[in-house]
Amino acid sequence: MATSDQIMALIKSHLKDDDDRFLAVAIQVAAHAARQGHGRVAEEIRVLVDKAEADRKRAARPVPITTPRGELAALLSVSYPETRLSDMVLTEAARIRFDRLLREQRGRQKLLAHGLEPRRKLLLVGPPGSGKTMTASALAGELQVPLYTLLLHGLITKFMGETAAKLRLVFDALADSRGVYLFDEFDAIGGQRAATNDVGEIRRVLNSFLQFLEQDASSSLIIAATNHPEALDRALFRRFDDVIEYDAPVDALALQIMRNTLATFDTAEVDWDLAVSAAGGLSNADITRACELAAKEAVLDDTLTVSTSALVGALEERRHAHTD
Repeated sequence: MATSDQIMALIKSHLKDDDDRFLAVAIQVAAHAARQGHGRVAEEIRVLVDKAEADRKRAARPVPITTPRGELAALLSVSYPETRLSDMVLTEAARIRFDRLLREQRGRQKLLAHGLEPRRKLLLVGPPGSGKTMTASALAGELQVPLYTLLLHGLITKFMGETAAKLRLVFDALADSRGVYLFDEFDAIGGQRAATNDVGEIRRVLNSFLQFLEQDASSSLIIAATNHPEALDRALFRRFDDVIEYDAPVDALALQIMRNTLATFDTAEVDWDLAVSAAGGLSNADITRACELAAKEAVLDDTLTVSTSALVGALEERRHAHTD
């Protein structure tokens, strides 16, 4: 009836309390059953899924939305991620450190009662597409708090003194509204103060950031992410509780990314050795997009079966996209 991958996907989504994924896989099982000639079973599954969807809508409650206002509207964007760490493919070392941070955050009142500070300041370094931004989303999703992303074009200004003043607004917001605050492309404000092409305004911004970061006693998480750690001022590194490095995935992680992304599809025909070889050197994001491209082709072909040629072709397409 259901394929082994579909059964595994159902179990994983149930264990993660991911109702959306569970129901999506159930629909895939119904379609597979219909193709196998089990029309009655397929219809019963669809009825159960429809009932579950209706029950969820009736039980839904409106979620209050915190939206930056005034000057902050030009400095911060806000989202409410549903991503979880279990959705990510991480090295064991990185997963241990994130699990430790979450444990400390969830037990922060206990720690504070004993004069201890939970970890909440992270510096993420690694190449584009390696999972830094998704990590911020996953941590916000795990803690069920908003994700605020700094808008660099709103922060950096040509007028002397304004950038540091705007940065103060962001740190004031950190104290007023608990959330995960992502400073992406962090090297734009965290560059080395001794750089020969530096200007006085950037030095003042970095000094202000160091001061604000040192003084910050909020309950918010601060996540700085950069593709260029070598460009950062060395004084920054000791201000963070953890510095976590990301690399292009090794073969085992690439395989896990592909299997996870294609879990609801029939991949029995895929030669995983060839697929892993084709994925060599690609980022997490590129591998995921290639799998999604192969999956779309399967859906549009009404097969839900992903072939080796389709997957390898999609991976090669992602590789050529960076060389053209």
